[in-house]
Amino acid sequence: MAAAMVLGLTACEDFLDRPTEDNYVAGGYYKTDAECIAAVDYLYNSPWYDFQRGFFKVGEVLSGNYYWGSSPYLNFSLNSNDEDLRNMSYSLWAVNGHSNVVRKYIEGGGASQAVKNQTMGECLLWKAMAYFYLVRTFGDVPIVHDNAAMIEEGTYNEQPKVKKKDVYEYIVMTLEKAIELLPEKCTEGRLDKYCAKALLAKVYLTKAGVSGQLNAADLQQAATLAKDVIDNSGRQLEKNYADIFKLEGNKSPENMIAWRWVVSGQWTSQNTFQSDLGMTGMDEYGDVWGEWGGPSVDLQEAFGFNILDDPATRPDVDTRRKATMMTVGDVIPYLWRDKGGFDYMRFEYDKTYNSAAWGEHRSPTGCNVVKHLYGNNADHVTVLGTSAARMASSLCTPILRLADVYLVLAEAKVLQGQGTDADALKAYNAVHQRAIPAAAAETSLDFDKVWKERRLELACEGDRWYDFVRLAYYNPTRAINELKSQHRNPYWNLNLTFKNYFTTGQWLLTNKDDDGNDQNTVYADPEQGGDPVPNVTANSFTIPFPMEDLTFNPLLKNDAIDVDVRNTYHY
Repeated sequence: MAAAMVLGLTACEDFLDRPTEDNYVAGGYYKTDAECIAAVDYLYNSPWYDFQRGFFKVGEVLSGNYYWGSSPYLNFSLNSNDEDLRNMSYSLWAVNGHSNVVRKYIEGGGASQAVKNQTMGECLLWKAMAYFYLVRTFGDVPIVHDNAAMIEEGTYNEQPKVKKKDVYEYIVMTLEKAIELLPEKCTEGRLDKYCAKALLAKVYLTKAGVSGQLNAADLQQAATLAKDVIDNSGRQLEKNYADIFKLEGNKSPENMIAWRWVVSGQWTSQNTFQSDLGMTGMDEYGDVWGEWGGPSVDLQEAFGFNILDDPATRPDVDTRRKATMMTVGDVIPYLWRDKGGFDYMRFEYDKTYNSAAWGEHRSPTGCNVVKHLYGNNADHVTVLGTSAARMASSLCTPILRLADVYLVLAEAKVLQGQGTDADALKAYNAVHQRAIPAAAAETSLDFDKVWKERRLELACEGDRWYDFVRLAYYNPTRAINELKSQHRNPYWNLNLTFKNYFTTGQWLLTNKDDDGNDQNTVYADPEQGGDPVPNVTANSFTIPFPMEDLTFNPLLKNDAIDVDVRNTYHY
């Protein structure tokens, strides 16, 4: 079935720009360089499609970066029957299966050896990425090395869980082979050797704590690989942080590994994030409903930003804040370009600007997300030259950025007790001072500084929960305590304050009725007391398998086994 689903999206030179041209089955294909390249293109999008919602809910809602109503990801009541969890699992296993099958066909195909190596390396990197998500999400998981062999043997649904330490070794082995095969540099947007090295650095940083204690050799490997990427990949940080996330960011070299979505006739090739995260009426397709959630109060406070401060005077020095979340007083220039930019307040209250303006503020946290939004169709056409569609854009989704690699280096050095290491300081300061140009350079790092910097740099990019997983491997107490101390509350009665500010320019947290009596005072939760405390335990860092997985493979209920990875699996 995986072979029959292989979908060619583009030719190599048009990788980011052209929509799907045809669908085809494996028979008779993989004979030329162009066919093998096209056969790999869909691994950059379609198999990942059903992971999108789980990617955000696990990465951002579970971690306390985003408020999503009564979501079980917000209050840690997630169970095996959750639909988004099921789709997430299916998607990750699909990526693994498709990567395995396509690599086998390419290996036996008729392309040049250089293109065979490149495309097989891409398959392996995507396979490793899928497993990196699987092991950090579900903990011990089966290793499906060769789908075809298991199906032929009738053992696909009889695979035991493998211990996390061995799964990490399998990911390392897979990436080592990808590095061996991939070219030094490939066409814009495609994966190359340094993309694999960057991912391997992050894998080693995570793997370092899986035993319960930090492994110095793994930390050194993480630092060495990260420095290699920084020094030798030829990539640089974008000068302006927001540029990474615009439609123009599809071509940003900072986005080392990204889902490369394409609006096409093939459903699942497209980016659908705007529907869940944008504000109703943002585009012309009636497919946006995300204003009822928003970046959390806790994340706002991490940015040094308080929604209750007067917009005219509030401190707002971190340039990443407005590229991550928007609120009263903000205009985002690269959204709604044909209208002079996306004006947050006018969008909600001014029908001359937005004919569908609701006349009320809806976000429970006073903010809405900016990342993952492309804007309206005019934005899409202006930048990409092609139209968006219902629940569909071609905006790429970064899943490993160069800035992340800089912070991997800093964290690996700090965890080795090298907080004054010159390379670590240079990497950290490059990220920090891009965000806050006036900030003084740090001369000494500790874990708290790097930990916070990762949160702000990568906020709402689906990564924060996995930082907690990595920390929980070797310091679960700190991870639990931080999650329990977060402000996960909504605000109440923001609408009148926002509306009054829009119409009069006055910032009043207590509004008066027609008789001059105080009413609708803004407060943090229904009881005006403490924030809800999520039920976090040491077991919370392993998410339960979906019920369907447990039904089809009962061995998932058993204890994990040890596997000698290097002597059992071979590429």
